[in-house]
Amino acid sequence: MSLFNKIKQKAFSEFIDIIEWTDDTADTMIWRFPRYHAEIKNGAQLTVRETQVAVLVNEGQFADVYQPGRYELNTSNMPILTTLKGWKYGFNSPFKVDVYFVNTKQFLNLRWGTANPIMMRDPEFGPIRIRAFGSYCFRVEPDPIKFIRNVAGTDGNFTTESVTEQLRNFVITKFTDYLAESKIAALDLAANLNEFSSELNIALKDDFSEYGIELTRFLIENISLPEAVEEALDKRTSMGVIGNMTTYTQMQFADSLKDAANNPAGGGNLAGDAMGAGIGLAMAGQMAQQMVNPQNGQPAAGQPGAGQPHNPAGFTPQQGAPPPMPPQQMYHVAVGGVQQGPFPMAQLQQMAQQGQLTPDTLVWTAGMAGWSAANSVPSLSQLFGTVPPPL
Repeated sequence: MSLFNKIKQKAFSEFIDIIEWTDDTADTMIWRFPRYHAEIKNGAQLTVRETQVAVLVNEGQFADVYQPGRYELNTSNMPILTTLKGWKYGFNSPFKVDVYFVNTKQFLNLRWGTANPIMMRDPEFGPIRIRAFGSYCFRVEPDPIKFIRNVAGTDGNFTTESVTEQLRNFVITKFTDYLAESKIAALDLAANLNEFSSELNIALKDDFSEYGIELTRFLIENISLPEAVEEALDKRTSMGVIGNMTTYTQMQFADSLKDAANNPAGGGNLAGDAMGAGIGLAMAGQMAQQMVNPQNGQPAAGQPGAGQPHNPAGFTPQQGAPPPMPPQQMYHVAVGGVQQGPFPMAQLQQMAQQGQLTPDTLVWTAGMAGWSAANSVPSLSQLFGTVPPPL
């Protein structure tokens, strides 16, 4: 090969005749065609794929913009660049220009969250701190020049990571302001996530548009309360499930009697077992009487046998039937300054053994003039005879 042909081949090898971008990433927003020192020759083929826009930049000035398609670069389809270059009668020589490909696809599932807790005043809990997180989607606006000018600049490989931090600041500021102005109770926030998301999507569009970005979707996925508040809510929920504390205590006592009956070798003392058995019989008698008449153990007025002692078996006292069991005496107990109960004797004995009932604990039952220490009540003082003092 002659020297002239080698020079000609080397010169043509530095002319660019195919310009395209095959995107193999998930987060690239702008990619600059690597021209380096090579020149674009007249008639070069420009391929712009779907979800792409190509922008020609001549010495810092924006020139022609190409939508998806295939183009042959010449003076007929480069009107702005032709004007900038001063090509009055066309051209045949190569030219230098920067070609930027802008990715116009929708970027999905970009995360946002509160770096620090947000202080707000709740009508039920008072001042509390909350956290929130979610996601959003966006894409570059159809006219990419605003985005290149305001955000990307001359960056030849611009990704979503370069802009998401600033967008996240927009989101947190608007979210905090909107949450404070809504004055919605913390317990009702979960029921309004969809409404919050829709309204914030509208409120944030202008902020994103200033950067040449279109916000397509905004979601609030969760608003969480501090751990202390969540624990308080769990306790409140538990109390709501339990309902009446007196009924719950009586159920616990009944379960303990059943467990004791199923475990004869449980280690209880004889006196306590005997007292528990007597209390159980007394409660059974009371339940039988209440089934007849909750007030006095007699049939209701207008019912057969009203005004007469109830005797379903047909026996009379002269025939040897035992009299009804006396009602069980119940005591109210002041624990930590809070009134609890009433409790039967068997339950009081368990409380004394566990240290919950001490000789100085205040108690009261029907017939007493006021609250008195447990050891001053004759029927209760015996509970502390064999019970060691609390450690």
